[in-house]
Amino acid sequence: MSVTYTEDSIKTLEWQEHIRKRPGMYIGKLGDGSSQDDGIYVLLKEVLDNSIDEYMMGNGTKIDVSTENGQVRIRDYGRGIPLGKVLDVSSKMNTGAKYDSKAFKKSVGLNGVGIKAVNALSTKFIIRSFREGEMKEVTYSTGNVISENEIVKSDEKNGTEITFIPDVSLFSNYQYIDDYVGLMMKNYVYLNAGLTITYNKQRFYSKNGLLDLLNENISEDQQLYPIIHLKGEDIEIAITHGSQYGEEYYSFVNGQHTTQGGTHLQAFREAIVKTVRDFYKKDFDFSDIRSGIVAAISIKVEEPVFESQTKTKLGSKNIAPEGQSIRGFIMDFITKNLEIYLHKNNETAEILNRHILESEKERKAISGIKKLAKQRAKKAKIHNKKLRDCRVHFNTKNPDGEKSMIFITEGDSASGSITKARDVTTQAVFSLKGKPLNTFTHTKKVVYENEEFNLLQAALNIEDGIENIRYNHVVIATDADVDGMHIRLLIITFFLKFFPEVIKNNHLFILQTPLFRVRNKKETKYCYSDEERVDALNKLGKTAEITRFKGLGEISPDEFKYFINEDIRLDPVIIRKEDSVAEMLNFYMGKNTPERQLFIIDNLHTEEDI
Repeated sequence: MSVTYTEDSIKTLEWQEHIRKRPGMYIGKLGDGSSQDDGIYVLLKEVLDNSIDEYMMGNGTKIDVSTENGQVRIRDYGRGIPLGKVLDVSSKMNTGAKYDSKAFKKSVGLNGVGIKAVNALSTKFIIRSFREGEMKEVTYSTGNVISENEIVKSDEKNGTEITFIPDVSLFSNYQYIDDYVGLMMKNYVYLNAGLTITYNKQRFYSKNGLLDLLNENISEDQQLYPIIHLKGEDIEIAITHGSQYGEEYYSFVNGQHTTQGGTHLQAFREAIVKTVRDFYKKDFDFSDIRSGIVAAISIKVEEPVFESQTKTKLGSKNIAPEGQSIRGFIMDFITKNLEIYLHKNNETAEILNRHILESEKERKAISGIKKLAKQRAKKAKIHNKKLRDCRVHFNTKNPDGEKSMIFITEGDSASGSITKARDVTTQAVFSLKGKPLNTFTHTKKVVYENEEFNLLQAALNIEDGIENIRYNHVVIATDADVDGMHIRLLIITFFLKFFPEVIKNNHLFILQTPLFRVRNKKETKYCYSDEERVDALNKLGKTAEITRFKGLGEISPDEFKYFINEDIRLDPVIIRKEDSVAEMLNFYMGKNTPERQLFIIDNLHTEEDI
């Protein structure tokens, strides 16, 4: 039966209706705040970017941010929006000052969409502008004007204040995780030395920019040589090497954290290799030069082109519409300034040379086993017996790639349940057989010698870095018992040891699974703690049936579908500043020292305690 296609079939949506109908076009995924790229953080960032742009233009040195009780408030002390335009800039698409590149030459938000999207996706949105002793206020709900006051007198300092509450019908059970917001605030101040941001009464400030950022992320005792910090017009870089494996980069464009890199990061990596080869006059392998590197780059570009509204990957080829190429700009700056630095700092140059030669020695020592492993991995791409893959991946241009995840499971029963229940479009399963090896005392050779680790590396596509990682969420799905906890530790150890950037770039998660099912004849509730079990019993009645899940294999595929799709709960694995990876691994995964024995005794709980 054909559908009638007439003039009545053509519909024009109001701006707020379109944003609410297609939020992914504007803020990426929705989410509940458990993942760093969830929409509630994008909402906060879209508003904050405008305040940052004011600072970059030389207006205001302080921004106040709070996320208490789910309500976000951002107050800057810039010039304030012209009072006659407060309504327009918050509710008319493609309206803003940033089309005039003279006023905002190298700002983050360029398309006039940002705060309109926040407005449309919030049940409450209040915008106030304070300017020269006067104030204008407009209140909205889901993009619709609720009230607009007349311009009134005010004693407040110049600036803009925006308060909003994300719509719970879109962002269900959302919460702002302080670690995620705190990281965002840190990055803002590192990129804007001299700016103070107060977040929930915590103060963030940086005097030395990217130098502070690197010191925050790699402790001094882990740095092989003092951080190289170079600044030029529209570019700033910081570089050091550590003893860890892999490469770790922090890249930014106009203050935007480009977590997926882009043209500038690619040029940066190439420039480092070229400069080092030219300086030492040796054709070192690129992997030996960049092994263990920890670096940051920030550039400013006129009218940047990002590959999505969430601005996580730069697509621009040139610094300005008719300007020098980004590759040429970065290559020129680094080849000149880094070479001068190495000539002036002989000790750093010698340490770097030794590190490259040691990396080369290890690489050649494992070249034989690596070749065999690559042959196995090549076959694995055709049929990776450990992997039940999904259709969409993170390293493709498919918009659903953001949702891609791989569950790392243990045991046939758990793997079987998840495999049957998963969404085959975005969810893959990798099955472990028993407990994986403790890799703490091993070199990277074990990644190629151990079939499971080699196949996992191949499945994730991370051997040469995480730029092309195939899944956005790498999820450890094990039982919530002692054995399951041990397997979690062993897998986390593997990533910390050989691929720490997977954790540092917020790709590693723990799947929460229910401990209890409480049900009566009418309703079923799944509980993740004793408190939730008690609460469910109070609601469903004391006669409700209680089932204790001892392992993932006991949960039926029909039930699993709910846990990994409709109400998936993921705990992010986060490395904090105070966590020394080397010390942590040595304490928890090294030899069974008296200190660790005392720690276990002091923290031991019996069944009765639990």
